[in-house]
Amino acid sequence: MQIRTYTIWLMGLTSSGKSTIAEHLVNILQNKDIPILHYDGDEVRSFFGKDIGFTEDDRGRVVETLAHLAIKANNAGINVVVSALTAHQTAREHIKETIPNLLVGHVYCPIDICIARDPKGLYEKARNGEIDTLIGYNSTYQPPVEPDIKLDTSRFSAEENAHRLYRFLENHIKYS
Repeated sequence: MQIRTYTIWLMGLTSSGKSTIAEHLVNILQNKDIPILHYDGDEVRSFFGKDIGFTEDDRGRVVETLAHLAIKANNAGINVVVSALTAHQTAREHIKETIPNLLVGHVYCPIDICIARDPKGLYEKARNGEIDTLIGYNSTYQPPVEPDIKLDTSRFSAEENAHRLYRFLENHIKYS
């Protein structure tokens, strides 16, 4: 029997807790000897350096790269958790159309809590007019429609949400 691999795609506002939940989930699964990788949108963006900005096309390029990496890892028998804003519907449709065994998690957090967390200072830069492309602040963020799971970081810690996600995976992952 071969175990099917999955991609868990966590999307939500900047500073909502996507990456932190993903890191906790990776630790949980690695401690159970389940192969998993974490790909983060910011890591992919830093790989491209100055060649990529924050237009919808540039954001789409980041999502396409993350999807490609996830598929390659899944094909090698490794589960993947992706943490990326994934704000545009075209990007969401792309991942749904291209990634087999995809589970979408919406990391919900009210904007005021995201602003208070703001580890990178992006909301402050947006408030000061230094950047005008911060989704959720400079433009509306539309949450995903019917995600497989919703993780609320205003009610639960990142670690609690990672355990909630793990229990969800235990109950929903099928084997082939």
